[in-house]
Amino acid sequence: MYTHSLKDFDSDILASIKREQDRQETGLEMIPSENFVSPAVLQALGSILTNKYSEGYAGKRYYGGCEFIDEVETLAISRAKQLFGAEHVNVQPLSGAPANVAVYFGLLKPGDTILGMDLSHGGHLTHGHPVTYMAQIFNFVRYKTNAEGKIDLDNLRQMALDHKPKMILVGYSAYSREIEYEKIKAIADEVGAITMADIAHIAGLIAGGQMNNPVPLFDVVTTTTHKTLRGPRGGMIMCQEKWAKAIDKAVFPGFQGGPHENNIAAKAVAFKEALQPEFKDYAKQIKKNAKALEAVFNAKGYQLCFGGTDNHLLLINVFESKGITGKEAQIALDKAGITVNKNMIPDDPRAPMDPSGIRLGTPALTTRGMKEAEMKQVGDWINQAIINAKDDAKLANIKTEVKELTKKFPLYPTLNY
Repeated sequence: MYTHSLKDFDSDILASIKREQDRQETGLEMIPSENFVSPAVLQALGSILTNKYSEGYAGKRYYGGCEFIDEVETLAISRAKQLFGAEHVNVQPLSGAPANVAVYFGLLKPGDTILGMDLSHGGHLTHGHPVTYMAQIFNFVRYKTNAEGKIDLDNLRQMALDHKPKMILVGYSAYSREIEYEKIKAIADEVGAITMADIAHIAGLIAGGQMNNPVPLFDVVTTTTHKTLRGPRGGMIMCQEKWAKAIDKAVFPGFQGGPHENNIAAKAVAFKEALQPEFKDYAKQIKKNAKALEAVFNAKGYQLCFGGTDNHLLLINVFESKGITGKEAQIALDKAGITVNKNMIPDDPRAPMDPSGIRLGTPALTTRGMKEAEMKQVGDWINQAIINAKDDAKLANIKTEVKELTKKFPLYPTLNY
């Protein structure tokens, strides 16, 4: 039987983990799709539940020995239902993209039309980008935002009337505004389309009561369980009861095999955390921090895509604002100890690997306890790094200052490998 620990057996992997832990501890994580889970979530994720195969669903497994696995998965489902007001929940999707794909295959036929958001206007690859395999199977028609940075509902309605989609899909990975789900549902009803919302980025803000909740209204809603929801990296599908059998069959056996029950246990822990009163305060602070950053960047002359933010993220056109590409800005900020990601802006004339914009957000910094005063300082550092992108000495000085700030907001003070 095993007797070795990671420390004793694999010093190479341990060293890399420790270096990554130090990077997270001493830097400012501002990629809006990233966050920090609690020690309790980490403990569940690293539990012995990883040893168990459990194809099927609670009470209907293909393997024996699943009675305690059933307890875990049932808890995760019941907590998710309470959190979002869902009729039916499937917690087995391995991540957000597989969840979306399972919905397409479960509710549609090859060749059906899906009306989804354009990637460069804030959508996601799985919403129909031509590089994905899904775009070869289904007919995606992509809508965009208008000059004011909002989803043009009149245009969306006309596209729905013209294309007669079987599904209207809303949701985003880089859009910073609220969505009027009731009006989109009315458009879908008019053309007889299924409604689907991808809330991967904003699930935590919805759970915390800070953004509109499409779950009671839409036919099906997908999400990741990390990002603002602050759980393990995974996916989830919520739907009306009439779609339950089709969704479950699409996930297993249609698309996936054995679920990762250690991950589902970690999801259950995160859902319980999100049900606590303090999670509402956390969600509210995420938005306050984003608005504080918005004010800083507006004052310093940056072009904010969509005119600003209603949620946790900002998409900034740094190329037009400061004459620097998104790639150059990302590299400079890395050197300064601030992690963001280069990102396409609406109808970006530049290439995806060297776009015009950067995307940044506040969930991870808010988890650490930072508030508006820290956001003003962070915004200033970001500006200084961008306008001094070629000056390694100045970037190093910013990184030193960043490290001093992070000491005041320790991340995992008791975590020791």
